[in-house]
Amino acid sequence: MPEPIISVSGLRGIVGESLDPEIVIRYVAAYAATIDVDGPIVVTRDGRTSGSMVKRAVICALQAAGRSVIDAGLAATPTTGVTVRHLQAAGAIQISASHNPPPYNGLKLFSADGRVLPAEAGARVLEQYRTSEPVWSGFEQLGSATSIDDPHQAHLEKILATIDVASIRAAQFHVLLDSNHCSGGLLGRRLLDSLGCRVEHLGADPTGQFWHPPEPTADNLAAVQEKIVAAGAAVGFCQDPDADRLALIDETGRYIGEEYTLALTLDHVLAQRPGPAAANCATSRMSADVADAHGCEFFRSAVGEANVADKMIEQGCVFGGEGNGGPIDPRVGFVRDSFVGVAQILDGLAARAGGLSEWADSLPRYSIQKDKLTVAREAVPAAIAALQSHFSDARPDRLDGLRLDWTDRWLLIRASNTEPIVRVIAEAPTDDGAAELCAAARQVIASL
Repeated sequence: MPEPIISVSGLRGIVGESLDPEIVIRYVAAYAATIDVDGPIVVTRDGRTSGSMVKRAVICALQAAGRSVIDAGLAATPTTGVTVRHLQAAGAIQISASHNPPPYNGLKLFSADGRVLPAEAGARVLEQYRTSEPVWSGFEQLGSATSIDDPHQAHLEKILATIDVASIRAAQFHVLLDSNHCSGGLLGRRLLDSLGCRVEHLGADPTGQFWHPPEPTADNLAAVQEKIVAAGAAVGFCQDPDADRLALIDETGRYIGEEYTLALTLDHVLAQRPGPAAANCATSRMSADVADAHGCEFFRSAVGEANVADKMIEQGCVFGGEGNGGPIDPRVGFVRDSFVGVAQILDGLAARAGGLSEWADSLPRYSIQKDKLTVAREAVPAAIAALQSHFSDARPDRLDGLRLDWTDRWLLIRASNTEPIVRVIAEAPTDDGAAELCAAARQVIASL
């Protein structure tokens, strides 16, 4: 059987091929063996059809390892983080494969502070999984299992406390929420109802039967764009299956996308609460420009949600996130959160004249292109050195792979942690400019 895709924050694989109950049980046992905090473990899942099967294996493994379990049922990934802190649990496992296709499922691990497991702790789990056999408890040390009916209320209250609810209610926004039949609709609808919105809800039931491909990209959301126009909605909110990412569609039916989610929410938050902000080094320059326009410091981290959270805590950031549609508000939690995005976008629209299209057009505009190349792991250092030499007029940064910065564009080359490839991301003022950077990088690597 092929190995699942494993990183320091969790694993994912194709059910019945690279992910089966035995792998789930071994991985959960490794996580349980590395937890040094007393208390129960929260277990949640998104709506994928395989989720109930995987959840039974997860709960069984935790109990057999001597850890008590709180089954919080269907919930979004950011809700899982809030629930850990609300219940003072020792950690959590969210069962989700994020934006991967329906055959996939996976496990995302949380620490006791409600964050996706930081790299060092995740590395210990991975080492335990790869080198040690599971350790099971005797019958007197087995963990208990309880459940909670409503994991969403605490999360809802934290979000509402960050916005002007009365102003949003007064605006009576007509919105479209696309939850794509997964976990985001449960809290998403409650949030929008609490804000007095008139809601068109697509894929409300968390059945896991996606009505369009799960990643919220422009191609996958073409049918949603048409529905925005037909409904006359002010904004379309499109979630990925575990609702930690949010893509936006404006009132004209234009796909605004995920990079704008962070840039727009950052623009609104910093206008109210100036302070430092952070994002990963693959995030659009829009967010850095927004912070600069508000006179605020902007910090970059290595790619990965846990790395962004580390940087935000280190620098005392008031807001941050990743450019894949994942804003992070420390007042709610250090987890990417589509509901934070929904709330801050509506709060921003209520506070300003004009629609989402006008707001988005007011931000600096860039074009991002992403590529990947097959490169053996041992050849990556030579490839990075050659690229730095070739682009000698750029400012290099080795924070995560190699990032090369010019005054109006940048290029990032980083090795995958799970595949023999390097990812190439370029951003420039135009599509052609970004494409030329990617092509030049490809040519340099191909010449080695």
